Parts: sequence; structure tokens; C-alpha cells
Amino acid sequence: MALALRCARLMDVEAGEVLTDRTVLVEGERIRAVLPGAAPVPGGVEVIDLGEATLSPGLIDLHTHLVGIAACGDPVQEIKQSAARQAFESINHARDTLLAGFTTVRDVGVFRAFVDTALRDAINSGIVIGPRMAVAGAYVTVSTGGGMITGLAHDIELPREFRFGSVRDVDDVRERVRQILHGGADLIKLIGTGAVMATGTVPGAPELTEAQIRAAVEEAALYGAYVAVHAHGSEGIRRAARAGVRSIEHGCYLDDEGIELMLEHGTYLSADLWWSDWLADHADAAGFDAESQAKNDHATEAQRQAFTKAVRAGVKIGFGTDAGGFPHGMQARQLTTLCAYGMTPAQALRTATLTSAECMGWEDRVGSITPGKYADLIAVPGTSGDLSAFTDVRFVMKGGQIVKNGLTARG
Repeated sequence: MALALRCARLMDVEAGEVLTDRTVLVEGERIRAVLPGAAPVPGGVEVIDLGEATLSPGLIDLHTHLVGIAACGDPVQEIKQSAARQAFESINHARDTLLAGFTTVRDVGVFRAFVDTALRDAINSGIVIGPRMAVAGAYVTVSTGGGMITGLAHDIELPREFRFGSVRDVDDVRERVRQILHGGADLIKLIGTGAVMATGTVPGAPELTEAQIRAAVEEAALYGAYVAVHAHGSEGIRRAARAGVRSIEHGCYLDDEGIELMLEHGTYLSADLWWSDWLADHADAAGFDAESQAKNDHATEAQRQAFTKAVRAGVKIGFGTDAGGFPHGMQARQLTTLCAYGMTPAQALRTATLTSAECMGWEDRVGSITPGKYADLIAVPGTSGDLSAFTDVRFVMKGGQIVKNGLTARG
């Protein structure tokens, strides 16, 4: 089926420009052509007029958790649900994410191994409505680290599915990486330092050695996969960059040496700047304990200062929100936060589209309105200069299929 989308404005994220009066031809799953609005539409093509809306590539979130207890401060809740219950609840998370305009996500870890691969496969088969997903399968973490359910009594032994990625040494890392990729994951997620929301861990403290991180990078590369590393602390960030990881997640205590290493190695930064704003208003109601809130307060200001320095230095910035720590579908609120800490609107939108596609290695299929790529397109009211408009996505198309249309009449 062929469609023609007419729009008053179109975001060319590659050039950083807003094009006026354009028509996008869609054939099957792909974009066929981008034409001036006055150009004739081929016969037999259904025309959809988006009016005064702005057409944009579908947004990309590099750091989501579609599976698990969303916006809950008590990780023990993870073991109060069955895998089946978590899978069913993730259906709503996936739908909310797609309808908010995020047509692609990287899902970077679950406490219960491989429920994320099941969600991805259900979306790909058409059983579930949701974004394109690249998934991590399980966290690779030290036994008491940020990728484990912490805060339990010492004599409680969790089932293996909650300990699947637990490692002790380099050989363990290689084995877990193989097992996770053999189990269907698309990438590897390491927990390189302590975590803000893991009871007892220290965000700035390294938890994996550089040798362990490098082993994961090398093993993943054998399968054409890459590694994302949760790293708050400066030493953990430096270890990860030197070891050749694809992206640093969070990066709260990124220092000048870390920035230089990331520039040298081409490492992406995925920093969840907006989540702390949500947490400041909802932490008590969501059940986040005093320890976690105190760690977050300390990390937040450091993260925002580090982000501004990284932007000025030219570090490659991806768009990652940590959705799941807050309710799904709210991720676009981070766009204006990026602008508050050093980005222009054009830079912020490119970060949430083409740059994130490049980080995933998917720039040949998503991230811009380019002939040959998937027809993953969204439309927002008004002009593109106000990025807050992206919190009000009115039209969503994924792979040539309209999944949301609050704008138009078809003719």
C-alpha cells in the first residue's frame, strides 16, 4: 500500500533544518521519496494531509526498561510477580512508549532474564503494539552490585533467572556474554559501578574491572554486538571508555579525563537528565527510600554539570531517559532538559533521532526521513522550534502503518 503524507513542516535532522511544504511518499514499510508539497502525487496513492503539523522522524530512546515494575522504589517488588505477569504488564509499557512517538528503543536490562526478548519478539511478530526494540537480555553485574536485587537478607537465595548475569572474573564475563547473546539478546549491558537506586551500592564505586569490561567487549564483538555500560563514577567511566564500550549510561561523575577518553574512543554518552525532575516530585509516593533519594540528589547536579561539559567538548550524545524509573510514555519531556544544559533544539532533536540510531548501529534503517529507511514518522502541532510540542504527539506511523492519528482526514 502506498501513502502520501503532506505536511507544512518537515524536520531534516541531518541538516538541522526545518523544510516547509513537503510530501513524503511511503510504500510498504519504507520511505520512497520526499517531494516538494506542490509536486504531483502518483496515481492510486492515498493522500493524508497533516495540515499545519510538523513531521519528524520517530524518536529513539537508548535507555528504557519496558519490562518490570515501572516507577517503583522497591526492587523487591520484582520477585512478587511472575514472569508471565511482568510480560503482560510490559504490553502496556510498549504501547504507551510507541504512542508517545518513540518508534525505536534500546531496552537495557531486566532483573528477570529474557522477558525483554519475549516482548521484542511479540512486537516483531505483530502480537503486541510497540516500538522497535534492541534488548540486553540480562544485566552483567557483580554478585552484590547494581544489577542485582539488593537489600535482601543474606540467607535468601534468588532463583537463577534473577542471577543470570552475575559474574566473578573475566572467564565468567565471557561465559555470561555468550549465554546472553545465545539467549536472544541484541546487545550486552554491564553494570560498571554502583547504582543510585540499588540499596547498599555506591554510585561512584567501580564494580567491574577494566579487564572484565574489555572481555565483554571482545566477546560481544564476535557476535556483531556491542556493550553499553551503566557507569556513574569517574573511574568506572574511564575503565569503560578505555575498554571500547559503545555507550556510557548515566555518566554522573564524568570528569575531564573521561571526556577525553570518550572523544578518543568515539564513546556515546546516554544521560538521563530529566528523570531526576520526575523523582523530585514523586519519590515519596513511588516508595523510593531515603538512601536512594540522597544518592540521587548528589548525583543529579554532578550529572548535569558533566553533561554540559561533554556537549561543549563534542562528545557524541545519545538520548536515554531511564523510562521505567518513571512512567512510560513521558520520555519526550527530556528534550527541553537537554536544551537547558547546553544543547540547541536542533541538536537535541538530532540526539533523539539520528545520533541515537547511529549509536545502535541502525542508522541505515531509522533516525531520519530519508528514502529507503523505515517509514517511522511522527507529527506534532505547531512549529518545531518549541520542543515541548513533542510531549503532544498527534500522529504516529511505524513501518508504514498508522498507529495513531489525531490530526487528519484521509482522502
